[in-house]
Amino acid sequence: MNWQGGCLCGAVRYRAAVEPDWVGSCHCSMCHKWTGAAFLTGACFPPGAIEWTEKAPKYYISSSEARRGFCAECGSSLIYESEDTICVTAGSLDDVTSLRPVAHHWTTTWLPWLHLDDGLPRFARRGDWRQQNKDR
Repeated sequence: MNWQGGCLCGAVRYRAAVEPDWVGSCHCSMCHKWTGAAFLTGACFPPGAIEWTEKAPKYYISSSEARRGFCAECGSSLIYESEDTICVTAGSLDDVTSLRPVAHHWTTTWLPWLHLDDGLPRFARRGDWRQQNKDR
């Protein structure tokens, strides 16, 4: 499948020609701030899998481990990038209906008023799901 997406105003566009390595929801405090939402659902690809087809995003270095990309025109949150992964925000995809989340992570900062009964596993930190499922 060819995954495509972009920002609200259309200035930044991307595509990926491979399937995501992981799809899930992050409940960390940085994702709360970055999206203005209770959690972020994203599709993570191997480094280098995303091709910018229009303008590239502007980046903010959010920690010593990662940077986050957004549209400089409309402010849409688009991408989380670290040494081992590049994740696009689910809401930035043109067709988000094909995504199938597999887990929630950073549940240590899950908001107490958020109640989800989706049956997905929950992990305290990023990477815990991958460690548990490394042979998949």
